[in-house]
Amino acid sequence: MPKKRKTNTKAKATSVRVRGRAASSSLGGKIVSRSFGRFVLPLLIIGVLVAGLLFMALSGYETATSSEFFELKNIDVRGVERASKEDIHRIVATSVEKSGVWKSDLSEIRTRIEKFPFVKSAAVSRILPDGIRVDLTERVPAAIVHLGSGNFLVDVDGTPLAVVKTEEKDFPFILQGWDESKTEKAVPANIAKLKMYKKMLDELKEFDVADRVKVVNLENPRQPVAVVEDSGHSIAVTLARDNLGKSLKTAIEALAGKGARVKSVDAGGVYPVIQYSEL
Repeated sequence: MPKKRKTNTKAKATSVRVRGRAASSSLGGKIVSRSFGRFVLPLLIIGVLVAGLLFMALSGYETATSSEFFELKNIDVRGVERASKEDIHRIVATSVEKSGVWKSDLSEIRTRIEKFPFVKSAAVSRILPDGIRVDLTERVPAAIVHLGSGNFLVDVDGTPLAVVKTEEKDFPFILQGWDESKTEKAVPANIAKLKMYKKMLDELKEFDVADRVKVVNLENPRQPVAVVEDSGHSIAVTLARDNLGKSLKTAIEALAGKGARVKSVDAGGVYPVIQYSEL
């Protein structure tokens, strides 16, 4: 009999533990269910609402930016002297026509404008709601240079800008002796020639003889040569490198009326030396 009681006692204890675990499991399930209801479900609802709002906002943004409100109506181009204002207007108009001002690709417009010869750099900006503004920095011509394909305006870096089609009052004579090779020495050599050209231009204007010169040969900048006309003949005059204006004026005075008989003049010394043509 005692053994039987002991067995019953153990069975009761086991039953109690099983019921306890079942109760705990049930309680845990209720707690998880309540937590899901209190926290997870509201977060899901909020996420859905936020996603909906974002979708509506993006849809509204696309509609607004594509509306007539941002249609291009004004193009403001500043800093233009030699570049084609009409061509710049055309670039902006064709680039913004479909996208509208708000969605226009300013970088792409700038890149296209900077391909024009006289444009050194361009800044492109939106003037909302319907305008585009372009501020140009142009390349400034420094001389007229004779190249194999014609006479070109070039800037201080030696970059050819455009073929000369009309009279350029700022540059009364043409620079000859340009190095058109692609060697490493060509660029610094040509820049040195441009500096000499500028010096000649300033000094010849100072002595009021710049308009007598048609061409300057600067193949050797240390021995600058100016070609002048007298009596209907072209005469090469070698100038004093350190006294360009005065030496040319002295040479012009020395050969006045003798152009038909004069081959060249060396004005590099104290007095001009005239070399006469053989009769």
